[in-house]
Amino acid sequence: MPNPGTRRLWVLAVLDRYEAPLVRYAARLLGDGDSAREAVQHSFLQLCERSAEVFDNGRVAPWLFRVCRNKALDLIRLRQRQTGDSEADLATLAGREPDPAEQAERQDLCCELARRVAQLPAGQREAIDLWCEGFSYREISEIAGQSEGNVRVLVHRAIKQLRAYFTVTK
Repeated sequence: MPNPGTRRLWVLAVLDRYEAPLVRYAARLLGDGDSAREAVQHSFLQLCERSAEVFDNGRVAPWLFRVCRNKALDLIRLRQRQTGDSEADLATLAGREPDPAEQAERQDLCCELARRVAQLPAGQREAIDLWCEGFSYREISEIAGQSEGNVRVLVHRAIKQLRAYFTVTK
């Protein structure tokens, strides 16, 4: 049996590394910070029930994101049953430029990009969110439960759509 102190350190290291990206991911899926934190908390509670030895090198991130995704989908289904909503809103992104004019321009661009990403089909939107978090196609396929080839197509189509919009209008 592994040392409880070592296990605690492992869980804390995983929490430190993945909590913020998981919250961002869940917030984009759910459009609600409280629900996002609930999904992330669920993910880490599930992690605490697992042994570090279960995860091969680098396999904890796809597993965490998959658990978080599943919980987020459960919360979305629950919300839809309770309110009849069909989709969560995408949170507004903001830049951090020191120049107010650059900051306003960057914020407009981020808002427009967020709006365009929100208009993508759900599969493309999720694939782009995970891709932007730095996951490989293989990891995204494991998280989303799709083939790697399908994930590549989803990311490619999403980028192509976004690029076409910004090339034509900007």
